[in-house]
Amino acid sequence: MKSTTLILGSLLALSSTLFAAEDVKVLETKTISFQPDYYLGWPTLLRQKDNRLIIVFSGGRQAHVCPFGRLEFITSQDDGQTWSFPRTILDTDIDDRDAGILETSKGTLLATTFTSTAYETYLNLAKEGKPAPYAKPETLPLWEAAHSRLTHEQRQSLRGEWLVRSTDNGLTWSAPIRTLVDSPHGPAELADGRLLYVGRELVSKPPRIGVSESNDDGLTWRWLSEIPVRAGDKAGLDYHELHAVQANDGRIIAQIRHHGETNHYETLQTESEDGGKTWSEPRSIGVWGYPSHLLKLRDGTLLMTYGHRRAPFGNQARISRDHGRTWSSPLMISEDGQGQDLGYPSSAELADGTLLTVWYERLKGDKKTVLRQAHWKLNQ
Repeated sequence: MKSTTLILGSLLALSSTLFAAEDVKVLETKTISFQPDYYLGWPTLLRQKDNRLIIVFSGGRQAHVCPFGRLEFITSQDDGQTWSFPRTILDTDIDDRDAGILETSKGTLLATTFTSTAYETYLNLAKEGKPAPYAKPETLPLWEAAHSRLTHEQRQSLRGEWLVRSTDNGLTWSAPIRTLVDSPHGPAELADGRLLYVGRELVSKPPRIGVSESNDDGLTWRWLSEIPVRAGDKAGLDYHELHAVQANDGRIIAQIRHHGETNHYETLQTESEDGGKTWSEPRSIGVWGYPSHLLKLRDGTLLMTYGHRRAPFGNQARISRDHGRTWSSPLMISEDGQGQDLGYPSSAELADGTLLTVWYERLKGDKKTVLRQAHWKLNQ
């Protein structure tokens, strides 16, 4: 009898922190972009204080890698039932890629991206008549024309991590501001009003993994701290695409896309208890998938959403009720993907407590990728 009681007690304790897939109810899943001629990628979703939803993403693209990416956004006034036609935020003469978005406590919108010349590798292969992913013979003249707009030195000067600001709710945007680091979903605001950007240097050799901060609403950024490297890992090679959130206990939780040999393609986690000045050694949290987006719900629960690029292909979520110390079992947001070209989900909590998650995906039979969303809720 005593052993039965112990087993039952253990099961009850486990059920209080682990949530099975049936505890999620997906209310609706749908495609929300209608630009079949473009490859759309790496979105971030934001719910503003006035309840308007914004999605920023890399649009105008021919392929996963190309010279045409630009930073775009769409809006919804009805909790994602309908979305506006895209508007362009930033379009440099090289590839504008991942898109992040934050509304600060002052009402300023900050949209982040990074600019890349990675397409040059494929362009040069195609020009030599060699097989070149993304650069097709029929599009080669267009690639060459886009590439020739700038000199090599001018292209190199555009590479890096950028942010643009809007103080009129997205009507107009500032000139680009360097942020020192990049991550797909952008910076976070702390309880003390500072903006903290946890990410990766993209141009510096070797790149550092760490934190930049802003004390003036995103106008300027300075280096704050470096995140330590776990034994056996190589920061510049293994750590990518970070995101952070501040829990209700004051700790900052940051998660890392990991490419190292140990815990390959898992999400690692590091924490700071002093406002981002120092960080714990990254550790595995038992999550295969990447990259993650972190959101604090109104009741203090932390939500992480991430792409799952192996069967079942799709997007998953996990929750933490102890400020990021432990995470639930996977919650299936979507599992009908056709392959690895999907993910980068981000989420927002709607006024009624339900959740909206947005990601990009190549659907069956499509040549390009689309933006999709799931409206869902936790069954508690």
